[in-house]
Amino acid sequence: MFVMKQIQCATLEGIDALSVTVESTLTRGLPSFTIVGLASSAISEARERVKSALLANGFTFPPKRITINLSPSDIEKRGSQFDLAIALLIALDSSDCSFEQWFAFGELGLDGAVKENTILYPLILSLANAGDMTHAIVPKEAMDKLSHIPGIVFIGVDNLSEAIDFFKLGTETEIPQPSDKNIDFPAQFINNIRYYYQNDFPDDFKEIRGQEVAKRAALICACGLHNLLLEGSPGSGKSMIAKRLRFILPPMTNRELLDVAKLDSLEGKEPHFTPLRPFRSPHHSGTAASIFGGGSRSAQIGEVGLAHNGILFFDELPHFSKQVLEALREPLEDKRIRISRVHSKVEYPTDFLFVSAMNPCPCGNLLSDTLECRCSDVEIRRYRSRLSDPFLDRIDLYVQMQPVRAEDKPSLSSEQMHDTVLRVHECQRSRGQNELNGRLDDKSIDNFCILDTESETIMAQAVQRYALSFRSIKKIQKVARTIADIEACETIEKRHLLEALSYRRRS
Repeated sequence: MFVMKQIQCATLEGIDALSVTVESTLTRGLPSFTIVGLASSAISEARERVKSALLANGFTFPPKRITINLSPSDIEKRGSQFDLAIALLIALDSSDCSFEQWFAFGELGLDGAVKENTILYPLILSLANAGDMTHAIVPKEAMDKLSHIPGIVFIGVDNLSEAIDFFKLGTETEIPQPSDKNIDFPAQFINNIRYYYQNDFPDDFKEIRGQEVAKRAALICACGLHNLLLEGSPGSGKSMIAKRLRFILPPMTNRELLDVAKLDSLEGKEPHFTPLRPFRSPHHSGTAASIFGGGSRSAQIGEVGLAHNGILFFDELPHFSKQVLEALREPLEDKRIRISRVHSKVEYPTDFLFVSAMNPCPCGNLLSDTLECRCSDVEIRRYRSRLSDPFLDRIDLYVQMQPVRAEDKPSLSSEQMHDTVLRVHECQRSRGQNELNGRLDDKSIDNFCILDTESETIMAQAVQRYALSFRSIKKIQKVARTIADIEACETIEKRHLLEALSYRRRS
């Protein structure tokens, strides 16, 4: 009698998971073991691991023609996580066990031990975020990390025998309730959503002396997630400000925490579950493929993707290639990027805060009160012309650093600035915004960025005087909204708009 059994597993397609149905038939014929469905070499080698694991756990390998199919069959599958699913189908072929709704993930050792692999976490997280998975049997050694994923029943097993016994004994009475493990960090509770943050500031703004204008801009940047460009002489504190921004950014939802952990896994790092946003700082000599993603055959994630939900910092901005800077306009505007190759097309989110720093001229001394600039007018124009107007139009806040003076003193600490960020974050969320001010779309700008009568007059004059683009007008409104939130004002007043205009880039 022809009997087919199936269980679910998954493979990575780009950075997202694709659900794969693992099907099996054991029929009469010359004994063989075949895996079909565009399986990679790692999956084809599973035949030997599965055979050894079954024999080591007291199972007699059936003298039948075994066929394993990975569906859909027209997409290449990769990874050793299919071992457990294949072994379960063979071991339980003659039983009446049902695998309905169950996913199985795990690499098998020759002794039957069930192990995790490097892509296990991003696979499961992608399936969970898409709502494609509710029950999964996984390696027990991965349970500590996987327990952070809410709404899914996980059964952890140490070896193949435990997995077989679980299904043989009947899953109906053995299934626990999903464990929604709380993150052990302080949180804001707004509109029934928890936003997690941490009060640890290893790099503190109080270590920066002077630069009050730049620190004020950094506070506005953090409160509303507005893109920031710092221009100043070498040693004026541009990089110090950029590196400290990471610790005062708005709190994160559980979903964002899991997305960051997924990116850690894709990069080969151990996932961390702390509300600390990523900070990516590629060198200006980096290729376009390393920054945006690429590869000769399959598209891999790049720095802009790894900066999702965090900061992408470009130091020495004009030294980045023209190709990189112009290509950055798309992810800055659309918050997504699409990488196309002959064999694969991948789209991934790039919702990052862009922070950049640059010198005012090639030698860096143009704005200095004490050092002489050695650059000619032609060299300065050539240096600054590396940044096109369409690219600079994506920058919300432009700040010229002040000269460093001996009498400069520390002022605001990171803890004080973070308290302000938390207050402004609660204000924005309580107002009904789905996004923070820097991410508002045109309709939301009309609803939340309301100017008073005097501010409307000033905006109309600024549009005419400075020939502002439509994008610039919207960005000024959003920055002014954040400044008003910092001062706890419901509407945007004259002083808020004037300050927002002061951060506009001069031609």
